[in-house]
Amino acid sequence: MLPRFAVHAMGTRFEVVVDDGDLVRARAAAEGALERIEECDARLSAFRSDALIARANREAFARPVKLDPETFELLEACQRLRDDTRGAFDVSVGGFLRAHGFHPPLAPIAGAPSSGFQLDRTARTVRFASAGTRLDLGGIGKGHALHLAADALREAGVEKALLHGGTSSVLALGAWRVAVGACVLELRDAALSVSSTSGRARAGRGHLIDPRDGRALPTGTTCAVVARSPRLAEAWSTALCVLDARGELDGAIEAALVAVGATARRASVDDPDSARVFGAFPELFTSAHAALTLP
Repeated sequence: MLPRFAVHAMGTRFEVVVDDGDLVRARAAAEGALERIEECDARLSAFRSDALIARANREAFARPVKLDPETFELLEACQRLRDDTRGAFDVSVGGFLRAHGFHPPLAPIAGAPSSGFQLDRTARTVRFASAGTRLDLGGIGKGHALHLAADALREAGVEKALLHGGTSSVLALGAWRVAVGACVLELRDAALSVSSTSGRARAGRGHLIDPRDGRALPTGTTCAVVARSPRLAEAWSTALCVLDARGELDGAIEAALVAVGATARRASVDDPDSARVFGAFPELFTSAHAALTLP
């Protein structure tokens, strides 16, 4: 059995499996990757009051908050994703989620849950547009941490490894077989993320909201996304759950997925045979048990 190394961060368990014949080298490389994840947690986690993002949440409405280059680049990516997903992915709804205990009402809320944030590239700062704005990177933070951990493994000379955060976000270095429902995918230097509207469900409503109006999504839908980047895979799997619930999985959204080289599978818990596959490489999900490789 291949050695496994793990750490608890961002409210979940991250695990690294290194396929290397030298156990000492594998352990050293994995420990370096886990250190990157812990450093990411210290900056981005919503579960830590001392995180950089927590400081921004306390101060960024009153004054600009200086960011490190890596966090600034991540927030720039989040703004692009917000535009690409028609606002279905938005990291600035943290205050709204906290106010509603992660269980917002089924009806739309008067006023937008988020007013967004502004980034100043010259000063490398973030500032909030409203007092109620709060950043919550839960929809992309794990993917970002996996990205950094994979960089550490590559720097250590590792060519084959499997990393995951809470099993819902997976990144493969080299080729690995990963099951998604009835499908068994062969991920090769690619990421997989699975989001569901049923997580932490209560009274028919789950933990995901449409950030554009605050409406909770009905339960019963799962969206899986395969992409080169674990950040893209995680953000898009969340956004697609929102867009599916609102009937917005149209040609323009498929074109946006193709543009970033991503492929998605949307499935209903009640009717798994009605699964829909779309995006750059739909053949990834079309065979029930064959191992398929991302081109």
